[in-house]
Amino acid sequence: MPFDARSALRAIKPEKRTAALARRGDVELPWAEDEPPIGAPLLLDTCVYLDVLSGRTADAVDVLLRHRLCYHSAVSLSELTHVLGRLDPRHPGTRAVLDTIQDTIDDIPVRRLHAPDTNAWGTAGILAGLLMRLTNLPKNAGHERRFLNDALILMQARNMGAAVLTANIGDFDFLTQIVPDVNVLFYRTTSA
Repeated sequence: MPFDARSALRAIKPEKRTAALARRGDVELPWAEDEPPIGAPLLLDTCVYLDVLSGRTADAVDVLLRHRLCYHSAVSLSELTHVLGRLDPRHPGTRAVLDTIQDTIDDIPVRRLHAPDTNAWGTAGILAGLLMRLTNLPKNAGHERRFLNDALILMQARNMGAAVLTANIGDFDFLTQIVPDVNVLFYRTTSA
């Protein structure tokens, strides 16, 4: 599938966005706690896996994960597998972490694991660049990659008709200010 950059630019209109983005108030955001158990499928952000593994998800999130159809992104898979190479094998805690991540990956049903398409990649690149410009964060500090991954998940959810489930309130709030037609459900972590 070819990427139509002109169409993406017409939809996003980056040239018309010059004001810095500011996080909206909590009352303006959709929260997992306010969602019924049955509804749109979910596309899980990487933080969901980590929060579930560490026991930091609220009951409302656990209910959604049990009752809704959950899709998994190759973007999150990449973020999870990153630690398989990054962690120091000499550290005494590494083996347990690697085993847990491997078990989590093994539990992802293949039929529910999807990769973003070419259009999602192209549009996500525009969105990530726009976020860098409108947030004034320092360059070369890892924000570009983080924004690109988040934008990929957002665009993938849009293509799938799914809602993103995430605790990453800041980045996804910014993204949905630019692309408001994607459903994102936010949650806050609890203490483990």
